[in-house]
Amino acid sequence: MINFSSIIDLLSWVLILGGSFFVLLGTIGFYRFPDFWSRLHAASILDSGGVILLICGMCLQAGFSLVSVKLIFILFFLLVTGPAATHAIANAALVSGLKANKKEQETKRRSG
Repeated sequence: MINFSSIIDLLSWVLILGGSFFVLLGTIGFYRFPDFWSRLHAASILDSGGVILLICGMCLQAGFSLVSVKLIFILFFLLVTGPAATHAIANAALVSGLKANKKEQETKRRSG
């Protein structure tokens, strides 16, 4: 018979493995994509999603305790600073003159 703690353990490991998968996928995307802008997108989106799943899985593993409260504070901090840091990096690259690929600019010109 399956008890409640087994379901919580299973769900937490599913979240942890899913988060690890997203972080690994973001890392692979960072190395596989051709230009700065697509690499920045892969790193920011997939790592944020992966961190959310990882910390939720760790909260389920820790149960209702002080550790869970600390993990929630860490999650809040990462959710606030991650997109802000990505925006700052993208803005600095744009101000310094880094443009998108020529192929991408031609596509925009034809459709616009």
